[in-house]
Amino acid sequence: MTIEVKVPTLPESVSDGTLVNWKKKPGEAVKRGENLVDLETDKVVLDIPAPADGVLGSILRQEGETVATGDVIATLEEGAATEGASPTPAPPAASIPTPTSAPAVEVDLEGLSPAVRRLAVEHGLDVAKIPGSGRSGRVTKADVLAFLEGRQQAKPISIPVVAKAATPISSPSPVSMATTTTAPLPPDTFGRLEQRVPMTRLRARIAERLLMAKNSTAMLTTFNEINMKPVMDLRNRYKDEFEKKYGVRLGFMGFFVKAVIEALKRYPAVNGSIDGNDIIYHGYYDIGIAVSSPRGLVVPILRDADQMSLADIEKTIGEFGKKAKEGTLTVEDMTGGTFTITNGGVFGSLMSTPILNPPQSGILGMHATKDRPVAENGQVVIRPMMYVAHSYDHRIIDGREAVTFLVTVKECIEDPARLVLQV
Repeated sequence: MTIEVKVPTLPESVSDGTLVNWKKKPGEAVKRGENLVDLETDKVVLDIPAPADGVLGSILRQEGETVATGDVIATLEEGAATEGASPTPAPPAASIPTPTSAPAVEVDLEGLSPAVRRLAVEHGLDVAKIPGSGRSGRVTKADVLAFLEGRQQAKPISIPVVAKAATPISSPSPVSMATTTTAPLPPDTFGRLEQRVPMTRLRARIAERLLMAKNSTAMLTTFNEINMKPVMDLRNRYKDEFEKKYGVRLGFMGFFVKAVIEALKRYPAVNGSIDGNDIIYHGYYDIGIAVSSPRGLVVPILRDADQMSLADIEKTIGEFGKKAKEGTLTVEDMTGGTFTITNGGVFGSLMSTPILNPPQSGILGMHATKDRPVAENGQVVIRPMMYVAHSYDHRIIDGREAVTFLVTVKECIEDPARLVLQV
C-alpha cells in the first residue's frame, strides 16, 4: 500500500519551511516515527517522521525547496522492507534531451538532484570526478557549475578554481550548509575568489526582526556600571555547596534574572508591550535569555521566572544552551517573552547597545567583567566592574523609568541581600 508522506501541521507562528537534509534514499527501509527529512523554519529545525513501517518510495520535493503544511513530499510503500531491496532507479538519462555536441559519457546519476542530472547529461560529465560540497560529499548544482567554469575559464593566476567554494569567515553549521546552495563567483581581476551564500531562514528572520525593531520603535539606551565583587564573593562562598546540592553550577545569570524581575515589579511599563494604540501590562514575568547556537542567536524563554529558584533558573538556562547547540529547541521554547537578557560578556564584549526583541519594550545587555580603578569613600580601589545597558522603547517607557529600572538592577547585584528582603 502506497502512503503519501506529508508535511505535518506547523506551529501557528510558522507558515512554511525549507527541506534541509533527506535522511533516507528511495528504496531504503524506514520505521514508523523515524525522521525522514529535516524541515528548517525561521525559528527551529523540525523532524518529518515516517507515518508507517515500510520502504521509502519516490522523493517528490528536493532539498532546498519550500513546503507548507499538508504538502506531499514523498511516498512510502507500507509493510516490512524486503531484505536487499534496491533503491528506486533514477529517471533514465534518455528522458532528458541530450545535445548532440555533448560527448557520450556513461555516468551514474542515482541519488542526484534533477538539476545535477540535467547538467551532467547536457555536458557529458562524469559526476564521480566532481568534488561534492553537499552533505556526505553529495554533488550539488553549484559544484557542477563551478566545475564547468573552472574547466572553461582561463585562470589568471596559478591558483586553480576548484569546485568546492572557499570556507567563509564564519563556517555555517551542518544544518545551514545543507540548507544553502553556494554560488561561486568568477575571480576578480586579481584572481581572488568569492562566493555567494543565501541566508538561512533563521538568519533572514533575525535580519527582518532587527530591522523591524529599528524602524518601528523609538529605541534608546541607558548605561550604568555594576561592582560585581559582592555577588562574586557570595558565589565563591557557596558555589561548591550549591553545586553539590542542586547538581548545577552557580553562575551570575541567575542573579541577574532575579534582579531584573525585582526591577520589573517596580516598573511595570518595562514589562509591557504596545499593541496598536493599547499598552499591554503583563501580569507575569517570562524572561528571554539570548543563547548562541550554530544557526545564529536564539532566545528561549524562562516562563514564570519569578516563581523559579536560582537553581531552577541555572538548570533551565543550561538545558537551553545544550538544546541550542544540538538544534533541538522547539517553537514553544522560543514563543513569547516579556523581557530579554543578553550577555555579550561571554564573548569579551566590554560595551554594546542591545537591540529590542519586538514586541518587548526592554532588553538588558550584560558585558565582560574587568578590574578597573573606582572611587570608594574617597579612595581609589580596584574592583571587578561590569558595564550594563538597558535599551527600551521610549514610546511606552519614560527616561526616568528606564534609568531607575537599571539602577534597581545595579543595587540588587551590588547588594544581593536586597533580592531576599525585596527592598
